[in-house]
Amino acid sequence: MYNGKAMRLTALEAGLVELTLDLQGSSVNKLDGLTLGELAEVVRLLERHGHEIEGLLITSAKPAFVVGADITEFTAAFARSESEVVEWIRQGQLLFGALEALPFPSVAAVNGLALGGGCELALAADFRVMAADARIGLPEVTLGLCPGWGGTVRLSRLIGVEAALDWMLAGKPQAAGKALELGAVDRVVAGAELRDAALNLLRLAASGEPSLAAHRAHKQQPLADTPETRERLAELQRQHAGKLDPHYPAPAAILDAVVRQALLPLDRALDSEAHTFAALAKSDVARALVGLFLGDQLVRKKAKAWSGKAAPVRRSAVLGAGIMGGGVAFQSASTGTPIVMKDIRGEALELGLKTANQLLDRQIDKGRLDAAGKQQVLENIQPALDYRDFAGVDLVVEAVVENPKVKAAVLAEVEDQVAADAVLTSNTSTISIDLLAQGLKRPEAFCGMHFFNPVQLMQLVEVIRGSRTSEATIARTVAYASAMGKTPIVVGDCPGFLVNRVLFPYFNGFNRLLRDGVDFERIDRVMEAFGWPMGPAYLADVIGIDTMVHADHVLQEGFPERMGHDGEPIMDALLASGALGQKNGKGFYEYTQDASGRRSRQPAAAARALIAARVPERVEVSDEEIVDRLMIPLCLEAVRCLEDGIVETPEEVDMGLLLGIGFPRFRGGALRYLDTQGLAVFARKAEAHARHGGLYQLTDDFRARLAAGRGYF
Repeated sequence: MYNGKAMRLTALEAGLVELTLDLQGSSVNKLDGLTLGELAEVVRLLERHGHEIEGLLITSAKPAFVVGADITEFTAAFARSESEVVEWIRQGQLLFGALEALPFPSVAAVNGLALGGGCELALAADFRVMAADARIGLPEVTLGLCPGWGGTVRLSRLIGVEAALDWMLAGKPQAAGKALELGAVDRVVAGAELRDAALNLLRLAASGEPSLAAHRAHKQQPLADTPETRERLAELQRQHAGKLDPHYPAPAAILDAVVRQALLPLDRALDSEAHTFAALAKSDVARALVGLFLGDQLVRKKAKAWSGKAAPVRRSAVLGAGIMGGGVAFQSASTGTPIVMKDIRGEALELGLKTANQLLDRQIDKGRLDAAGKQQVLENIQPALDYRDFAGVDLVVEAVVENPKVKAAVLAEVEDQVAADAVLTSNTSTISIDLLAQGLKRPEAFCGMHFFNPVQLMQLVEVIRGSRTSEATIARTVAYASAMGKTPIVVGDCPGFLVNRVLFPYFNGFNRLLRDGVDFERIDRVMEAFGWPMGPAYLADVIGIDTMVHADHVLQEGFPERMGHDGEPIMDALLASGALGQKNGKGFYEYTQDASGRRSRQPAAAARALIAARVPERVEVSDEEIVDRLMIPLCLEAVRCLEDGIVETPEEVDMGLLLGIGFPRFRGGALRYLDTQGLAVFARKAEAHARHGGLYQLTDDFRARLAAGRGYF
């Protein structure tokens, strides 16, 4: 009947037809322009032959039903005017409405995933049968959007406003059992029985049982407009409104739309949804979040390409059983790669194993692991005081103290203990890979592998390429990081690499604000309001004042023309006074614990006094200036990293900052932040603060982009 590039329509028994979704050249079905165009052709064909057809079965030939719309097409679509976006969405709504209005019943057989537009397609069918291991949901909120092809309307009428809001505001895929319990689907069966069960339901529906008219009415009719209904909706809105993050407009827009649409006829409700979607699509937050999604896809694609060229890591080793080394051992073992954890002290090994035990016990407490699983992970960690078991190791992570002489000595020592094809890596956060490679016999088999603390929580791994590092070494290291469940980004060798090189200009700006007499607690409040998970003073305490000072000195030495300070930095003075941050409870804040172990903090009087003694003259600074004086140097260093080829793409810069230091997600990353405010606006801000030194100077490439009217995306 129809055979396209994304779907085919075939006749079954006695008037029943099957629409099979099968996008050629793709491992998944997605609602891209091609698929929607072919679906429109199929619906027109079904309308013409409506008198001959008694039922439509919708299935997927892929492991998943439909994973959603094609997000790669969003950037071009959202560049249109708001009214054009409304029209684009309305076309999709009309298509799904035409499918829903066919003069015979339809049943969607949902396997794998039905997300976003895929869920909306299933909702447009009259009935849904779902595989027991499948999941369904509307995750558009995670992209700063709302469902646009009828999802806010149909789901609310199918399972109720409150349950629909829970689905849409969380954006999480829902299990089949929950979907059945709420009435989002009509049957749940084992995956092997899915098509037969869906076909049986279609036969029943074609015979008039259950009633097609009643089923459609339930999914399409608004709530009765009564004072009681209005009060219940208003109360629901009040309950949710107080929990929403004002930085993200989509949840509030979804809440308003769903409550407003609950009392509207179907057509008006869909029109409201289209306008809500278009307004969100034109927002800076949606642009940022869609950009991050595409950036994540790019980073994953690159990692997959590297991994495809890699020799496998069957067994690894970590040198040093401290916080980082223990974290690496736990992560490797828990993701299936056995690891030797070596230290020169038995008590350090005991501490490393204790840390692994505690992390595993937390997983057991959360129901993610059982005792047998814990034992298996622990058996994957082999503690060692010597190199006897290193001959069979494929990759070594050196994680000893952040001192170039110590690291170089340890690396040279272990190089003689491993196979000729083994890869050596250093978990350094700042030290040059080329410097560490100088004493190695095989510098081509050496690179950086910078994990972030705590290892089990932080997603990013910087894989640092030295000037003599081979492609095979990078490939194997990327593959190992990916196997550990991490997101590796390949970066070039320079002081601080990507993340710390970009972060420390931010702290340089922080130091200058402190010396101008701006209170650190106020700076923290302003930057947290800007969107950072913690302000710079609190972040410095969490990282450790000693670690901060060490890294800052490395960067000053590497980039003296712009990363130096006027006088002694406040952080150095704090360290000299004995403050280490959270490590000893003394930093910018003082830390205490109550009987239950809950930590609290308050501004440290000693830190305030120390800073006050170093303020030559107090300067009045607005909140906006605080943001600019911290963000300008961070953004310009991100620009320089791209220009210097430390990373290849703007997407990798922004993903690195998002995953490595918690850059505000709704702002999309440093380079997206520049594009959003406009390069001309940023240039005026930077020039207004140029007196603060080299970190505030625009680069030639930035000026060229500005002159040409080009952004970074």
